Amino acid sequence: MNEPIFEANDLSRSFTVGSSPFRDLANHFLHDRQPTVLRAVDNVSITLAEGETLGVVGESGCGKSTLARLIAGILPVSSGERRFRGEAYESLLARKRDALKIQMVFQDPLSSLNPRLRVGEIVGEAAVLHGVVPRAKVKDYVVEILARVGLPADSVGRYPHQFSGGQRQRVGIARALAVKPQMLICDEAVAALDVSVQAQIINLLMDIKRDSGLAMIFISHDLGVIRHLCDRVAVMYLGRVVELAKTSELFASPTHPYTRMLLEGMPKISMQRRKFMPIQGEIPSPLNPPAGCHFHPRCPIATDHCREIRPELREIKPGHMHACLNIEAR
Repeated sequence: MNEPIFEANDLSRSFTVGSSPFRDLANHFLHDRQPTVLRAVDNVSITLAEGETLGVVGESGCGKSTLARLIAGILPVSSGERRFRGEAYESLLARKRDALKIQMVFQDPLSSLNPRLRVGEIVGEAAVLHGVVPRAKVKDYVVEILARVGLPADSVGRYPHQFSGGQRQRVGIARALAVKPQMLICDEAVAALDVSVQAQIINLLMDIKRDSGLAMIFISHDLGVIRHLCDRVAVMYLGRVVELAKTSELFASPTHPYTRMLLEGMPKISMQRRKFMPIQGEIPSPLNPPAGCHFHPRCPIATDHCREIRPELREIKPGHMHACLNIEAR
């Protein structure tokens, strides 16, 4: 693998639930109960190589979107370290022009675009502000960027509500590309779109990756999309990464019980009749996660050790890591 463009080491993010200045003051003077803490991302370590696409999958509420915002620099970390090309994030984000090297495409294209601005302003304003293109040439520049994402030149004078969902997502991608990023984070970028439109956006992202060599982190709950688009996959459960491997290997021979269950529930085109077996049990509350391995209440092979010991993410074969106490490399 190439030298990493991005590294996260023991990245964590916690939120205090039900916190307010008045309640915090009352707790301080009345010695009331401690505030409830939600650990959305729990000691996650990942790397992203130059030109690589890393997929992040897991059930709703597992921390995928929070991780995306930590990587993008939208949220501060509670603990851990982020580095971009070997440089600490704090130094990078302090320089506004360099901070543009990491861009994000959001799930809902309508709510992520300013409804009061025309597309020409949405796509071009940041590029002008940060010196990517002079204002005198911004219209031609925006038309060029829009052409890259498959939108006509007359889109510059229209508002977001005048586009379809797929077209609005293309505008969001164009806005990200306009500042010439080196890394793109897509947070459920096709989840809100029709299936046929999803395929168009996925093919667009693949073309962009091929033409520009962008490194990409693709957050999704759709395993079919991940399999088609990504080079490696990280599987998350309740804020932790439980398995990390090359896409082909993960889909061919998953090792963690949670990953196996996710893949068993994946729709397949086959004439052979098979029985659908959903993952048993409910996802534990992230406000009160189980001790030890978070997955043990739903795991068919859990032991007493799983209830007491937190499994660390470890390499079981070259490039393949998992966090399970009971499964050895095959």
